[in-house]
Amino acid sequence: IVEQLAIDRAKELFGADYANVQPHSGSQANFAVYTALLQPGDTILGMNLAHGGHLTHGSPVNLSGKLYNVVPYGIDDKGQIDYDDLAKQAQTHKPKMIIGGFSAYSGVVDWAKMREIADSIGAYLFVDMAHVAGLIAAGVYPNPVPHAHI
Repeated sequence: IVEQLAIDRAKELFGADYANVQPHSGSQANFAVYTALLQPGDTILGMNLAHGGHLTHGSPVNLSGKLYNVVPYGIDDKGQIDYDDLAKQAQTHKPKMIIGGFSAYSGVVDWAKMREIADSIGAYLFVDMAHVAGLIAAGVYPNPVPHAHI
């Protein structure tokens, strides 16, 4: 009963059709997504850790960086995600998944642009919104749910 209540509340809060409240951490949740949709050796695009990305988005010290072919994307000289470079990287490397999310990026993500780039190459857009979930729930940060595949 408690788990279903949590699922129902998460779905309502974020306007999502589905929610999984079982993982104990974002890292576990991310790995569940990877193992469900990817095979070892598949290519993923994730934000460069040095630009604000997250360890689980392809860092070589994380299992994701060991199992998958990781192509990092980053920020421009103004500190914003470089969507032109991200689109170029996507066209060049044809990843199976583009990861939107971060642990130390202070900008506002254009989720619609991320989805447009993913759709242009037939990739999944996986959004890890763990670090901004509270801001999204409060309505002060854009909700990625309408744009994300996962």
